Amino acid sequence: MAAGTITAEEAQQRLLDGNVRFVRGEARFPALLRDIRAALADAQRPYATIVGCSDSRVPPELVFDAGLGDLFVVRLAGNVVSPEVLGTLQYAGTHLATPLFVVLGHEGCGAVRAALEAQLLGARERSRIQVLLDSILPGLASVDPGLEPVARLEAAVEANVRWSLSQLRETPEVRMREHEGVMKLVGGVYELETGRVRFLA
Repeated sequence: MAAGTITAEEAQQRLLDGNVRFVRGEARFPALLRDIRAALADAQRPYATIVGCSDSRVPPELVFDAGLGDLFVVRLAGNVVSPEVLGTLQYAGTHLATPLFVVLGHEGCGAVRAALEAQLLGARERSRIQVLLDSILPGLASVDPGLEPVARLEAAVEANVRWSLSQLRETPEVRMREHEGVMKLVGGVYELETGRVRFLA
């Protein structure tokens, strides 16, 4: 189904259905490759754009049991929104017209954990890693430092997803497309042990 013929709600339901298959161990991904590779040679029509973490345990194509050409994926440690990510997302919105944009964080994110350590303990990383952490820190301002470490990291992961969402909502393209009702922007958190994606309200 081409992106132009699917609504944001239908796209999100496809992600949810695929995640259910993935969790149940019923993924159909490999079988789809040979059937559609040639059809995608001329153009791509992804139904969702995913901004996710680079963590090797959270590949969106597998997590959502999506086929070749279904997802337009941008992955950076900590699902950080940088100028380059914004440019890539602008391309997805303008040229690919994907109706659904998802920011996908995950439990136990190392980048978020390192940002918490920088925030609470003054820890410092090498220069480029620190730039990455500095991009996460503003989103962690509301995380209660008095929480137990596991709960604090869980809250920080969700806060970081919401921070990325808020940055995307500030762009003129997102504001315009959401206002027009042709695009939906959602956040989710992947559970490492269960494989389930929990979409945020």
